[in-house]
Amino acid sequence: MAEIVMFEPFELFNLLNQSSRVSRLAEINFLCLIDARETQDYRISHITTAQNIKTDSEGSFLLPDAVEVDSMQHVVVYDSNTSTLEEEVGFLVAGRAAECAQALAKASQYPVHMVRGGFQRFSALYPFLRTEKILYTITELENLKTYPVEIIAGLLYMGDQNQGLDSSILRDLKISAVVSISLSDTAESRSIKGNQTVLNIPVADSAASDLYSSFERICSFIGSHINMGSRVLIVSRRARSRCSAVTVAFLMHHLKYTLEDAWKYMLKCKPNVRPNTGFLQQLSDWELHTAGTKVTDISGPRF
Repeated sequence: MAEIVMFEPFELFNLLNQSSRVSRLAEINFLCLIDARETQDYRISHITTAQNIKTDSEGSFLLPDAVEVDSMQHVVVYDSNTSTLEEEVGFLVAGRAAECAQALAKASQYPVHMVRGGFQRFSALYPFLRTEKILYTITELENLKTYPVEIIAGLLYMGDQNQGLDSSILRDLKISAVVSISLSDTAESRSIKGNQTVLNIPVADSAASDLYSSFERICSFIGSHINMGSRVLIVSRRARSRCSAVTVAFLMHHLKYTLEDAWKYMLKCKPNVRPNTGFLQQLSDWELHTAGTKVTDISGPRF
C-alpha cells in the first residue's frame, strides 16, 4: 500500500502547470486528480481536469474508470476542506479524502497526496482554476493555459516570456513586479502589460554570460517587493536556464539555503529547468558570497 501524505495547495498548482512544449496534463500517466466530494458538488465546480470518484452500493470508493492508477506518476485527491491527516490505531480518520486516498493507495506505486484544505482552500487561492468542464480531448489538454510555477507561496513565481506578457496571467496571479531576464533590453521585454514594476536584466543564455554581477540587484529588487507582501514573477525566454539560476540565487540569498538545497527546492517546483554550466559556476561563487564558504560540490552527478 502506498504512503498517504498531505499536499499543499501550491504544490497541486505547480503540478497542474507543468509543461514542456505543451501542458503535461496531456500525458496519459502524468496526473490522476480525484475529487472525492459528492457528485452534486463536483458538478457545480471542481478543479481543472479533476475526476469525480464513484462509490459502490455500500459507499466504498471505487477506482476511477479508464485510469491505470498504478502507472500514474502523481495521484492527488481532495474533498471539501480536509486540513489534517490524522491517524488513530493505524487507521486514517480524516473524512472523504482520506477514505478515498486509502482506496487509491492500494493500487498506486507512488505516494497518494491529499490537498490540505481541500477544494475550499484551493479554489479560494486559485479561483481561475475552477471549472464545470468534465471531459477533455487530448488536443484540449495540450492547449490548456499554463501558469508560471509558484516558488514561494503567494509571493514568488517563475515563468517564460510569453507568460510574462499575458495580462490575464499577471491579473490572475496579482503580480506587482516582474524580473525579465532577456537577451537584450528589447521592446518585447518592456512590453509587459499592466502596472507592474519591471526590472530588465539583459543577459544571454550562454555559459560565457555574466549573471553573477546582477544577483545582488535582482535579490534586492525581489526582496523589497515580497517583504511588503507583493507578488513577483521572474521570467526568461523559455524559463529554463536564466530564470532558474536567478530563482536559485534568490533562495540562497533570502532563505539562506545552500546551493544544493535551493537546487532541490527549485526542481521540486519545476523539474525540467536547469541553469547552464556557466551560471551553475556563478551560483557556486554566489554560495561563497552568501554563506562565506562553498558547501555544495557542483561536480556531483545531481548537477
